[in-house]
Amino acid sequence: MKCPYCSNDDTKVIDSRPADDNSSIRRRRQCENCGKRFTTYEKLETMPLMVIKKDESREAYDRSKIETGIFQSCHKRPVSPQQIAKMIDEIENEIFNMEEKEIRTSVIGEEVMKRLKTLDEVAYVRFASVYREFKDVNTFIDEIGKMLTSNTNAKEQ
Repeated sequence: MKCPYCSNDDTKVIDSRPADDNSSIRRRRQCENCGKRFTTYEKLETMPLMVIKKDESREAYDRSKIETGIFQSCHKRPVSPQQIAKMIDEIENEIFNMEEKEIRTSVIGEEVMKRLKTLDEVAYVRFASVYREFKDVNTFIDEIGKMLTSNTNAKEQ
């Protein structure tokens, strides 16, 4: 495992335990070169999953793409890295439990938005603006209006 700080290949495992969801192993590692510690998660790969993109091209599923989108959406928001990791684990569990060999990016995007909406509404709007390719301010206003309407309806019930 490469050190994320100095890119050295020589790291050692200093602690291993099941992760919170019991479907992966959490490992604390220490770089032999710079001495910094970091955490990795090891998961059983159930089956290769291909993602069908908007242009119908296909590529292998890559967790880091979901992470990048969510981290950018949550930038400077009161959302912890642990909350984000938990949410990504839930999304992965959802899509891998479908037991499909291929999944559309739209399915993944909708799962992300569904969870972001309950976690942080500002992060949700940020993600939706990129994912749904908002073209102008009116599209933002429409999406925020839908959120306000659904919040009002939820409070009335």
